[in-house]
Amino acid sequence: MADPVTFARKLRREQTLPERRFWALILSWRDAGLHWRRQAPIGPYVVDFVCRSRKLVVEIDGDTHYSDAGVAHDAQRTAYLEGRGHRVLRFTNADVMQRGEGAFAVLMEVFGEPGNES
Repeated sequence: MADPVTFARKLRREQTLPERRFWALILSWRDAGLHWRRQAPIGPYVVDFVCRSRKLVVEIDGDTHYSDAGVAHDAQRTAYLEGRGHRVLRFTNADVMQRGEGAFAVLMEVFGEPGNES
């Protein structure tokens, strides 16, 4: 496998539809100056989205995350990220695609109104 930086570049070019939808959901915070990165390497992992200033990682999980192996891998990955001070939020593809307002509401709890981040 390629190094994490090269792998992250590939993932940014090949975003899934739910990832593109989430990127649009956070537009108001991005426009307000809250910096986000897509497919960013953190240690040995590449996270879907990270707001480094808030140490928040957001993962958009597809079906493969719900196998026994996927759950175990995600637990290890989350422990690694939390051990480095990050908070990890997970949304399913369906959360983002069919219940985007719910994902937006969760982010409002974390950041407050776009433009008034606490």
